[in-house]
Amino acid sequence: MEQQTSPIAVIADAHIGGPGGPAGPLVEQLEALAAGPPGYLLLLGDLFHVWVGQPSYETAEIRQVMAALTDLRGLGWRVDYIEGNRDFFIAEGPYAKVFDTVSDEISFQAGSRSYLAVHGDGLNDQDRLYRFWRWLSKSGPSRFFMLHLPGAVAQRLIRVTEGQLSKTNFKHKSRIPRQVISRYAVRRFAQGHDALLLGHFHEARTWHVEGGEVRLLDAWFNTRRVEWLSSEA
Repeated sequence: MEQQTSPIAVIADAHIGGPGGPAGPLVEQLEALAAGPPGYLLLLGDLFHVWVGQPSYETAEIRQVMAALTDLRGLGWRVDYIEGNRDFFIAEGPYAKVFDTVSDEISFQAGSRSYLAVHGDGLNDQDRLYRFWRWLSKSGPSRFFMLHLPGAVAQRLIRVTEGQLSKTNFKHKSRIPRQVISRYAVRRFAQGHDALLLGHFHEARTWHVEGGEVRLLDAWFNTRRVEWLSSEA
């Protein structure tokens, strides 16, 4: 578990290219981070409205943000990425080198608090239809199919995928599934964590359960703000 001794910057659900708009405002914020002392940046998934981790799907927004993140790491920042429901095969593709780690979850120590950070879309084990769709869309055959599409076809697929993604997990996101999240949190707190950090739901909420605190971060596309966690918490 990584010990963080400086404040932690967190960005959740920017959805650049969708409701997050163009990359410019986010790139400016990353450049502002680069102007300060090195620290830790945690990206909680869905950085782009749809992000397939292969060059044939690359957009101007992706190029801009990747360049800014590369500069940030070059200045000594640690940058970790948690894959969201709109991220596909980032860890297996060329963009993985932009980050220190790319994974489904990340744990870190900040002061006396042990954080577990996940995106949040897969917590409801009763939502079997969504969990099947998530497994299928990120499976090996899907990756093979996406890798071998011509660029023009790939871009058309992205547009179709955007429309379909808006229909998935709707029941899970139409309201905050507090009981589902709380059960998950209690189970993970028993493994040694005492704070759960989530994106995905696009609302800011905090509550306590047995063993620790649950914190949902608002979407960047709502706030246009970098969130901060204190290493003294």
